[in-house]
Amino acid sequence: PEIGRGLDVESGEDGVWRVTLGPVASGTYRYRFEVDGVAVSDPVNPVTSESNANSWSLVHVPGAVWMDNRQVPHGAVSEVHYYSKSLQRMRRMHVYTPPGYESGTQEEYPVFYLLHGALDCDDSWSTVGRAGFILDNLIAKKLAEPMVVVMPAGHTGPFSFGRGGLPMDEFIRDFVGDIKPYIESHYRVHTDRANTAIAGLSMGGAHTLSIGIPHLSEFGYLGVFSSGVFGRGGPGSDNSGPSWEERNREQLDDASLKDGLKLVWFATGKDDFLIETSRNTVEMLKEHGFDVTYKETEGGHTWINWRQYLHEFTQYLFRENPK
Repeated sequence: PEIGRGLDVESGEDGVWRVTLGPVASGTYRYRFEVDGVAVSDPVNPVTSESNANSWSLVHVPGAVWMDNRQVPHGAVSEVHYYSKSLQRMRRMHVYTPPGYESGTQEEYPVFYLLHGALDCDDSWSTVGRAGFILDNLIAKKLAEPMVVVMPAGHTGPFSFGRGGLPMDEFIRDFVGDIKPYIESHYRVHTDRANTAIAGLSMGGAHTLSIGIPHLSEFGYLGVFSSGVFGRGGPGSDNSGPSWEERNREQLDDASLKDGLKLVWFATGKDDFLIETSRNTVEMLKEHGFDVTYKETEGGHTWINWRQYLHEFTQYLFRENPK
């Protein structure tokens, strides 16, 4: 049976409920049981992954060495609580620090802000997304630079898809006014443009553009996974007021801001419902003089693709020739 589709669990003569699926490719999968219409986590599996509105049981199928838990030096993923002056409440983010960070063997590290999608939360990239293990394995093979990876919470309140598009402004204020300053004052990270990257999937990709373009002098690398400017060729349109392109035209057309921009990287699955949004956004950026790397892969709007995009994109970061 295809992964992602609900399956009926049947009771055998011995009273044990069973379901068979597969073969299942290597990777990490969320699952849960539905009992009389109520979603229930697996009571005998302590491994979980949070999303926007609930939690899931989590299972990892080994075999993809680039995201498996291997015998290499490991970094740490911390759950960090901070007070957002912008939103006037406590907030949470997850932060990956690379192997050796705690010992202080390197004075400062580059920093990569990694944003989640609309149905997820700040826990998602480090659980179902395998971000920590992906970074550990790349760093061990010297395929990526040791870096601090910041995974903030992109939602600032209750969320559901509806009229008016995705709410963006509160998170952007929190990121610019609180998250980035907190990281730069609490962690040993470089603060210059050449050592700062931002990327995100789906809603996080839209956040990336809405943070990165207006503040382009602060970011050397932009990554957009399965996303773009919402409303350009896909769902998420908000036709009230000036368009995203009109609001950001000054930065888009400022040639001086492109001098220190090392990489703008897009990737989307051929079956992704946001593929036209990605294509149209890439074309729009090219029209404004951006050198965009764009690739289309197999698959759709799933973590199967986003983990692979993270694995590839991270290898370009903070290198002399990122392409």
